[in-house]
Amino acid sequence: MLTAEQVMASHKANVETLFGLTTKAFEGVEKLVELNVTASRAALEEVSNHTKSVLSVKDAQELLALQAGLLQPLAEKTAAYSRHLYDIATGTSSEFTKAFEGQAAEAQAKFMGAVDNVAKNAPAGSEAAVAVMKGAVAAANNAFESVQKAVKQASDVAEANFNAAASTAVNAAKTTTAKKR
Repeated sequence: MLTAEQVMASHKANVETLFGLTTKAFEGVEKLVELNVTASRAALEEVSNHTKSVLSVKDAQELLALQAGLLQPLAEKTAAYSRHLYDIATGTSSEFTKAFEGQAAEAQAKFMGAVDNVAKNAPAGSEAAVAVMKGAVAAANNAFESVQKAVKQASDVAEANFNAAASTAVNAAKTTTAKKR
């Protein structure tokens, strides 16, 4: 049976976890805002510099070269921005995942403790029912671990695809820029 102290300790731990996750979420938002402010500043400065360069162009060929030279850095900056955005999202997400996995492991341990306690106090002849219950808990734990592994693998594949797409975009911009020059 659960005591009042155990219930209060559980609630306290849940509240601490909630506040910890809320803090992590705000940190993620702060990083996102900082990234966007930095990117906006850089874009504003680049637009200013590009406008000055366009205004100082002497002929159409120089203008085409200037425009072609803008494409590659733009692709690289877009890829870098996307990478930072992805890193912020995955970093924040991993904090939530760690907290969830920790809570799930703790809940599983407590449940197994309760099952063991019931098994110790079970009347004679109920060993088969206890064994079935333990087997069901073990199967649920195995299923949970399989799902966690599948999610991790899917995340790894998604990250690899993201990196490949960003690399391809930057390389395509380099090739296009080189052909225009």
